[in-house]
Amino acid sequence: MEQYLFIDFEFTMPEGKGKPEGFYQEIIEVGFVSVIDDKLGDQFSSFVVPNKFSHLTERCKRFLHISQSQVNQGISFAELVILLQSYDQKCPTKIVTWGNMDMKVLRNNCQKAGVEFPFTGEQIDLSMEYKRFFGDQNQTGLWKAVQAYGKEGTGRHHRALDDAMTTYNIYKLVEKDKSYMKNHQPTTIGDRIDLSKVLNKLVL
Repeated sequence: MEQYLFIDFEFTMPEGKGKPEGFYQEIIEVGFVSVIDDKLGDQFSSFVVPNKFSHLTERCKRFLHISQSQVNQGISFAELVILLQSYDQKCPTKIVTWGNMDMKVLRNNCQKAGVEFPFTGEQIDLSMEYKRFFGDQNQTGLWKAVQAYGKEGTGRHHRALDDAMTTYNIYKLVEKDKSYMKNHQPTTIGDRIDLSKVLNKLVL
């Protein structure tokens, strides 16, 4: 049994370029989708109360379309870590995110809170896999990547569960392409031409 956890977090933001003293990004929303042996399992979504800077900036509320009251009713960061640990302990688990910020911020938040990082398995940055596979010069945004496939993102961009589900959908598309490339051998000249007929003509 193998589990993939497709995760997205949304974070706090400072108001402008100048950050308040000691400011660091904190998780304020989590969304994840679990896939066990290629079967879609649990879907989870919740707001998360930040430990240090509990009051959201206007910029953060505007950008994420999140209200202070929604975040105030969320789970605590400690509860989030315990929940993620419970999934990690179920079976060998790979974590898939779009970009490396989600795991960076989670790791930093764990250090600040003095709790153990909840994941023990491989962490996959799907945006880098996508970049390598398509040979892009720059990293592509999540929704731009899914639109490149002629698809639309799930739900609303910058909502954690919707972005997690969109990440899962892109993962399936990329894996399908990889599988096709691996199994599709280039055609040789022998496949295109019946060489015995050519040789017969040369002999004649």
